[in-house]
Amino acid sequence: MAVLIHWVRAYFARGIRIQSLWQTAVLMTRFTSVTILLHLLQIVLWTVFYRLRCFRSWEPSFYFSATSYSTVGYGDVVLPPVWRLLGPTEAIMGVLMCGISVSALFAIATRLIGNEAQAEARS
Repeated sequence: MAVLIHWVRAYFARGIRIQSLWQTAVLMTRFTSVTILLHLLQIVLWTVFYRLRCFRSWEPSFYFSATSYSTVGYGDVVLPPVWRLLGPTEAIMGVLMCGISVSALFAIATRLIGNEAQAEARS
């Protein structure tokens, strides 16, 4: 996520002006897509740990990881007692990472709106 934020900051630091609605949509779509992929990567990393330490197959490992990360937490699949605190830990990580993602999207949108307002003021 830090690398992605650095990329966006460098993008704006180069002084690239977004000229059209299309360019704005492409930038927001790229950022959102990469963010979703990063969230999925984190879910998969948790899945690998769960598969190696807690469950006998990939399906419950991924299912538990995805429901924990998204804080849905159905409770139909549970970790062995020794690993039970990992579920809430993953949920906290998911909430924090989603919060960072939303704040980054909001910052980009605010920057784009600010750039548009500056361009209109110069005209």
